[in-house]
Amino acid sequence: MEEFVRVEWLIVTGCFLGSLLLTPLIRHYARCRHLVDVPNTRSSHVRPTPRGGGLAIAVSCIAGLVILTCLHRFPFDLFSTLTGAGILVAAVGFMDDHVDISARWRVLAHFAAAVWIVISFNGFFMQYRPSPSEWFLDLFWIISIVWLINLYNFMDGIDTIAGAEAVFVSISATALFAAGGEYGMASAAALLTVAVGGFLFWNLPPARIFMGDVGSGFIGVVIGAFALAGIKHGTISIWVWLILLGVFLVDSTITVGRRIMRGQKWYSAHRSHAYQHGARRLGSHGKVTAIVTGINVFWLFPWALAAYRWPNLGPLFALFAYIPLLWLVVRIGAGIDETMKHDTLGFSQKGV
Repeated sequence: MEEFVRVEWLIVTGCFLGSLLLTPLIRHYARCRHLVDVPNTRSSHVRPTPRGGGLAIAVSCIAGLVILTCLHRFPFDLFSTLTGAGILVAAVGFMDDHVDISARWRVLAHFAAAVWIVISFNGFFMQYRPSPSEWFLDLFWIISIVWLINLYNFMDGIDTIAGAEAVFVSISATALFAAGGEYGMASAAALLTVAVGGFLFWNLPPARIFMGDVGSGFIGVVIGAFALAGIKHGTISIWVWLILLGVFLVDSTITVGRRIMRGQKWYSAHRSHAYQHGARRLGSHGKVTAIVTGINVFWLFPWALAAYRWPNLGPLFALFAYIPLLWLVVRIGAGIDETMKHDTLGFSQKGV
């Protein structure tokens, strides 16, 4: 057991160092290829900043999974599920960071990745004979994963916030998977934690490189796979995942819902998320990320632990956890655009 743990720590450490050292190389590549977000009226940054640094997260995490799988410390079926979906979404995001890809093709790739995850957990088509109700449930999981991928992109708009959220969710998943005896999944979640952590060193305000679509998409689809694995295996319920992802789910859903109700193009670049309003009012990306992290650690995580410990009460705990979040994002003005003359900061759709 001690040797097992020692090898796991070596792989996790290598993943962190790989992400930490690969990110500046990608930054240099982005600058040479002019993959730079230039400030405009919708930007939250004030100087041209390279994007695409999330590639370091994807490469480091996948490399760690390859090593774990080769050492028989991670099941091959889970490896193929995670890497198949992760590589597809990351590749499309990487191309989109170079040249804008039509939204329909991006969404098609996201749906393909989500379908791959769902049918993988169901034993693939040849072994799976679902009932009509199971088809509807699978459709729900597919749509949920696609939404998670896209909301992560929507919420990736100021320095550090997307990375900090990913570290919180993945380190929580690491602890809960380990507590439930799912050591393979715990190792995979730990890899995502440290891969994002290595990138965050270069993304602290003021960011020296942005995550880009390659990073936000990869994180979104991998967390979606983690969530479905936990639900399917009976280790971590859907209510725990909803609580852990509460800040991002509430802000993005309320914002998009309000924009749709007003007849606005919800998928176009805008600056009406609650966290964007917060960044403008506080004049600081770091303060907003610190507040979100505080909410995650001191409010949402205790409720997630309660839902994990007493799963039958999960819906009630999720409701209690969400009530103040809903009030807060509505009070801040999520989904409502502010006038340009009152704007001091904006939003970069490419993300941080």
